[in-house]
Amino acid sequence: MRVKRVIGGALAGAAVLVPAVACSSSGGGARPAGESAAPVESSTPAPSSAPPEHPFTGQPVAARRPVLAVKIENTHAGKPQMGVRSADLVFVEQVEGGLTRLMAVFSSKIPAKVGPVRSARISDLHLLPMFGKPGLAYSGVQSKMIPLVRAASLYDVSDSAAPRAYFRQPGRVAPYNLFADTRKLIAAAPKSTKAKDIGLVFADEAPAGGKPRTSFSVRYPAARFTFTWSAAQKRWLVAQDGAKDMAAEGGQLGAPTIVIQYAKTTRSQFHDFTGSYTPLIQSTGKGRAVVLRDGQAYQARWSRPSEEEGTTFTTADGEPLPFARGQVWIVLAAPKPVQP
Repeated sequence: MRVKRVIGGALAGAAVLVPAVACSSSGGGARPAGESAAPVESSTPAPSSAPPEHPFTGQPVAARRPVLAVKIENTHAGKPQMGVRSADLVFVEQVEGGLTRLMAVFSSKIPAKVGPVRSARISDLHLLPMFGKPGLAYSGVQSKMIPLVRAASLYDVSDSAAPRAYFRQPGRVAPYNLFADTRKLIAAAPKSTKAKDIGLVFADEAPAGGKPRTSFSVRYPAARFTFTWSAAQKRWLVAQDGAKDMAAEGGQLGAPTIVIQYAKTTRSQFHDFTGSYTPLIQSTGKGRAVVLRDGQAYQARWSRPSEEEGTTFTTADGEPLPFARGQVWIVLAAPKPVQP
């Protein structure tokens, strides 16, 4: 069964249907006096009362808001993270040393605070164009990357560009104590693109073709994620390196849909002060994916023709693969763990 892509906005221009009325004559004369003509009925479909759905989550939303992406620390030293559970999308990206960092994307829900905010990477600049021109919150980049950030399709709301949006969180140590007021970040980029279709589709019912799965693990050179299905919460709960990923606001992080998008990962021109090179994730092109939803794993294919376009996920026969409604994690992983 083909699933239509979720596109927000109310339907306009309801058609007015006027049925044809057949006329007959008895004895060829005029209509008898006092006999009235049968009324001509028109049928106008009632406008849909269902609210539009958000293109990132498939959930009802009153209006589309600007898109804000935030780079967030993802090592033990920076946990628990704040604001991640409110994100529409959470991207997991490999960084130096085989570790990972998150890029949380917000639009439908905006938490009060988010962090720890950390530095951006070259792969971010290749992912963000699918959102148009969103705001990007981060705590700095290598000097060689500055010209690329300035030329990228984004509004810079880093701690250098929008310092009043940032603060040091008590009880945390640097550099893991830099947090941000998300409303101030959005105010600093008032022209950020509003949420739009990025290729995802959603459905209440799980499609056919999945295989029951209670957990799924993804390995990086120096990190390991495990996603465990909770039938009670209807979410895949996140653990890293054997420990539950807890939110600073309370509860374990998790999402109704987890996507493992296998993408070629190579060495970029950038490296840290230790000489460890920054991975470059090839997020355009085509590849293999695994989609986790409703306690099942689906073998899938992904396609993103260009950086300005979103990523579509399909079954082996090319049918759109619908996600469960709600937060989506997209785990960008090399087909085999690789240390560029």
